[in-house]
Amino acid sequence: ERLDVGFAQQRQFLDDVAHELRTPITIVQGHLDLLGDDPDERAESMATVNDELDRMNRYVNDLLLLAKAQSGEFLRLGPVDLGEFAATLEQRFIALGDRSWQLDAAPVPGTVAVLADRDRLVQAMLNLAANAVQHTESGDTIAFGIDTSSETARLWVRDTGPGLDDEVIDQLFTRRFRGAASRVRRTEGMGIGLSIVDAIARGHGGRATASNEPGGGARFTIELPLDPPPEDLP
Repeated sequence: ERLDVGFAQQRQFLDDVAHELRTPITIVQGHLDLLGDDPDERAESMATVNDELDRMNRYVNDLLLLAKAQSGEFLRLGPVDLGEFAATLEQRFIALGDRSWQLDAAPVPGTVAVLADRDRLVQAMLNLAANAVQHTESGDTIAFGIDTSSETARLWVRDTGPGLDDEVIDQLFTRRFRGAASRVRRTEGMGIGLSIVDAIARGHGGRATASNEPGGGARFTIELPLDPPPEDLP
């Protein structure tokens, strides 16, 4: 049974690679096939080729992360000060887009820590913030926060965009799912950004959820246990 699961995961990974790399490879090949002698056209074509190669590199790294997540060997756990973590996020989010960035809530630095992989948590929150940027306009509000008042640590990103289609909320964290039909613009890229968020949350013994805000917009939440995750997590 373990072998069957391993083979299925390998087939899924190879299928993802083939599916996601087909388009950038086609673009690169097309530009190289049509490469002429005009210096300006060559420079433009090479710029496009380099952009697509960078995109392929990001795709491969994301797919490798998902493959490692399935084996449970992708986290490097250590104490993460959630107050300091929130300050780090605030500095990084501002560079993602011209939005009204707000911090809803966060623990005082030095008061609450969790055992987690800090880099992976940053990656997950940046994915959620980038997703919010893609579905909002300049001047819209994107807020984030961290709450530890219950048995779990809750990290969230919310926005004032068009919100989510209620019928697809439960599928948003499925690999390659890109529904969110009520959103004005579809996400660029593979559509596995939320899958990565989900994998990181589950790797910590938590979960990722999505919902619509009562006044409009979407909220994405990562819940993490405040206690150390079990050593035998998948």
